[in-house]
Amino acid sequence: MHDKASFCIEFDDAGVSRGGHIIWQHGTFRIPQGSVTAIVGTNGTGKTTMMKAELGLIPIAHGGITVLGKPAGAMNHRIGYVPQSYASDIESNITAEQSVLLGLTGARFGIHPITRLQKDKVRNALEFVDMQDKARYRLSELSGGLRQRVAIAQALVSDPQLLMLDEPLANLDLASQRATVHVLAKLNRELGMSIQVVAHDLNMLLPILTGAVYLLDGHPHYAKMNEVLDSKLLTHLYGTTVQVVTTPQGDMFVTPSEDEPDDIDVDAHAPEEIARFHRHNRISQEA
Repeated sequence: MHDKASFCIEFDDAGVSRGGHIIWQHGTFRIPQGSVTAIVGTNGTGKTTMMKAELGLIPIAHGGITVLGKPAGAMNHRIGYVPQSYASDIESNITAEQSVLLGLTGARFGIHPITRLQKDKVRNALEFVDMQDKARYRLSELSGGLRQRVAIAQALVSDPQLLMLDEPLANLDLASQRATVHVLAKLNRELGMSIQVVAHDLNMLLPILTGAVYLLDGHPHYAKMNEVLDSKLLTHLYGTTVQVVTTPQGDMFVTPSEDEPDDIDVDAHAPEEIARFHRHNRISQEA
């Protein structure tokens, strides 16, 4: 008998359909508490749909999804959610501080007085993502990478048990991706927070991932990272030749092969860049 408290997300023969079309089905797996998990798959396989189903925002066609011990949607007050559209959805004239405060007050911003406790929570969240010196900056003055950190702070301010992010590294440069991954690593390591990330490219996330849900042939599967990082599985998953490279230091990363078709847009960094990142990451962890 499994202890419910030891799993943050559980799927029991879960499936989702839209307009009579099955997006994915027969998902049965358990994701442990304290894990960092990616939802991976090619475009159109239903990655964002899966995260929204876990949040209870999309009904499931059959089976069940349990999040933090309750049916999907029931524990959203303990979940921090960063949608992919955060940067474009939020009013860019408000400050970083005001944006984070919305994580506590929602639409009530500007009507009710702000308590000292709320101010402290906002300050602590901004400090955690290393954005305290940008608190008074308007979002319109911040780069995409800094906005992403504000979005994470907004999700953190209510002390969630689970943080869910939809493509948090999309459209960010390498340095901003590195900074975002560092924040996620810190959250998991220092606060023991469970984290789930929708991702197209695994490379930058590899140092922190403990497992992945991969959408393959219309079925979700979960596996620990050493089981996911198999070149045959990844080649099947992405429909093109994928290599899993192990460096002399033992780091693993995924890189498309040289014979990638010209008409496929590959969201991946050069192996040398990734190797440099892993070296930098290991040095900073040892420091």
